[in-house]
Amino acid sequence: MKTIQFFSDNYLAQCERLSTEQIVRYLEDFRIVNMPIKKPVSKLISIKIETDLLDAFKTKAHLDGIPYQSRIKAIMRDWLAREG
Repeated sequence: MKTIQFFSDNYLAQCERLSTEQIVRYLEDFRIVNMPIKKPVSKLISIKIETDLLDAFKTKAHLDGIPYQSRIKAIMRDWLAREG
């Protein structure tokens, strides 16, 4: 079911006073805000990690309710943000 949007007379009067540039700017901003977000492409990697370290990390991630690979990616993003 589609929603019907109603505009006040005051709002419509304001819209009539917009310049062409303001209308184009609004439409471009609207397009950007509503543009579908593309999910980044993931790459499968192979890494050797000591089994006790990996098991402890998986356990901690599980207790925190976070998939361990998602936690690894979050840690990497945090590190990159801090290091700038």
